[in-house]
Amino acid sequence: MRRLLLVLILHLILLPSASTGEEFYEMQLNRGIKDSDTYGYMLMMQSKENKPEAIRILKKAAIYSPDLPAVYFELAKTNFSLSKEGILDSVDYTIQGIDAYLRNFFWAFSLAASLYFSLLFSFALAFVFIVIIRLYSDMKMISHDMREGNVPSFLLLVLVILSLLSPFFFIAAILMLLGTYMKKTDRVVVYIFLLFLVFFPLIFEQASFFINALSSGGLKAVVQVNTSMDNKYALSVLKNTDDRTELFSYALALKREGRYDEAIAVYKKLIEKRPDPKVYVNLGNCYVGLYDFAEGRKHYLDEATKNYRAAINIKALASAYYDLSQVSREMIDFSAGNEYFKSALSLNRIAVAEYSSLYARNPNRFVVDETLTDGDLWNYAKKRSGNVSTFGMTTIPAPFVTFTALLLILSLYVMNRRLKHRAYRCKKCNTILCPRCEKRLMWGQLCPQCYGSLVKLDELDVKERVARLMSIYEKQRRRKNTLKILSFLLPGSSQIYAGRVLLGFLFLWPFLFCIVVPFAPSVFITESTVFSHTLLKIVSFFFAAIIYVISNFITRERLSRGWL
Repeated sequence: MRRLLLVLILHLILLPSASTGEEFYEMQLNRGIKDSDTYGYMLMMQSKENKPEAIRILKKAAIYSPDLPAVYFELAKTNFSLSKEGILDSVDYTIQGIDAYLRNFFWAFSLAASLYFSLLFSFALAFVFIVIIRLYSDMKMISHDMREGNVPSFLLLVLVILSLLSPFFFIAAILMLLGTYMKKTDRVVVYIFLLFLVFFPLIFEQASFFINALSSGGLKAVVQVNTSMDNKYALSVLKNTDDRTELFSYALALKREGRYDEAIAVYKKLIEKRPDPKVYVNLGNCYVGLYDFAEGRKHYLDEATKNYRAAINIKALASAYYDLSQVSREMIDFSAGNEYFKSALSLNRIAVAEYSSLYARNPNRFVVDETLTDGDLWNYAKKRSGNVSTFGMTTIPAPFVTFTALLLILSLYVMNRRLKHRAYRCKKCNTILCPRCEKRLMWGQLCPQCYGSLVKLDELDVKERVARLMSIYEKQRRRKNTLKILSFLLPGSSQIYAGRVLLGFLFLWPFLFCIVVPFAPSVFITESTVFSHTLLKIVSFFFAAIIYVISNFITRERLSRGWL
């Protein structure tokens, strides 16, 4: 909503200078802003109010904001119907929206951040649920083993100390304790969490990268200039910088705002440090800006031509050839202009078509600027990532987390091999059994009473056996109802409660991820509005529903076969 309010405020500010939306868009193009999110959002809002003309308005928005994914997803939603044409149109616009992510750096970057943090948060949350569910189920066995001395006291002391170091170590400590009561295959879940702690520094280094980059005013300014979205923010943020990427972007903003002499000084400074074809192209464009289309002064065009040729001598760029063709025609040399135009077409026909579509006798539209690529912007974002932060999740340095996690993995392996006496439950009545205190344990993890009732029939009289069987049936019925309720509340929780921890985790984590993802953009994406990431939300909830249905189906199917 913050972004939406900003759009409305900006619209009100600009409205006096533009009688129509088209005039506003033309004004933006004359300032070098070709992807006007502001106008695109305004048109999408207009389409909401004017349903009969919604498709036409949204198509106009796609023209004025070609790199805004939300426009295409709105078109996909508006065009959708059960007819063949409606389905095909909807799919086509959805694909175009996905493709727009690749062209819109901020949307792609913030989407990557949202997915990454959703993975981390859902991962940690899944283990919190595992700990809660298994503690409730295993607490009596843990208490029994503590009384019997099956769990060494020094182990409990170590786990308590580790719990003070970090919330993650607190979870790890409890998981290690619970892991002693898990089957060998389910114990993999504990090792998965400990491996997460091993790679803790790398994981939080990436998390710090996203947080620092998204909060960086410098990155926002550089991206806005190089994606042709805004100039003024860069002029206020990137002034007095020594970074080459920031200087390049600052000079580009100066040029687009008509401050050509200042831009020329910055570009010459960059060339002195290292010749760059992109800098030469933009320097030439500054001289075109100094050229007066009404009065002439063609010596500025001569300077522009020299710089375009200097760029071509370093690397053949479609923009350099296109700008040469424009300048040559302005100097009444149509033959050379046509040759340069053909050279530009041979290098990048699609880019030349885009250049031509924006043409006007305006310095920012007569010739085209070179901008930083998405790769350059990602590299710049990495430079702005700053120090690695653990976000208060640990009281010890990150490298020590890795070392401690490795020790815990070794300790868990040794502990599970040496702990011979561990309590377990009768698989029929859930009575706690212990190899140390039980004098006569029966086969199949049955307590003596269940063994006598179900196997050794001559040990009990008929009344006692029937009473025991009814008691077993009632306990199993209550357990089945508990599993059904858990499965209804949260996919995977019934499997975890029943002791199939690994299977439950494989249901639980993906489900939590699909639930968290739709809400993450509102936290990490400053550009988020009511139109943002519609496809992401739909897909996430769709897969969450599939996981929910499959988990419940498997649970009820196995319960019907006697699985507890």
